[in-house]
Amino acid sequence: MNIIVDDLSGPEVAALLEAHLRGMAADTPPESVHALDLAGLKRPEITFWSAWDGRDLMGCGALKDLGGGHGELKSMRTAEAHLRKGVAAGLLAHIVAEARSRGFTRLSLETGSPESFIPARKLYEKFGFEYCGPFADYKEDPYSVYMTMAL
Repeated sequence: MNIIVDDLSGPEVAALLEAHLRGMAADTPPESVHALDLAGLKRPEITFWSAWDGRDLMGCGALKDLGGGHGELKSMRTAEAHLRKGVAAGLLAHIVAEARSRGFTRLSLETGSPESFIPARKLYEKFGFEYCGPFADYKEDPYSVYMTMAL
């Protein structure tokens, strides 16, 4: 798996992000979906990575700099054809290492509370994320779960 900083210009990445947004909307009301679209991911405080096997897009993830040494994990998604191959774990390890190398002291995330998000929450737990309350601009929401880890 080759993980690269991605400029979000490729059609494969656009298609994966569209699938990501559809997936979020399938289990979550619109006002509780916090996934970013292409334009949102192109903001200067966000670094976006894609994972490839040759020319085959395996997955993606992003890191948002919240300031003050705090980062947020965003847009973690594995392509359907690559589920259960360790793509998400590889991307998460890469992003955590990058956050540490940038001097971040905390990494947080928002994910869904519905049952379909259990595999993601278990992965985050395995990496040492702990449950917490809302951070940054998030508010309490029955469809959201917040997690954080000290780096």
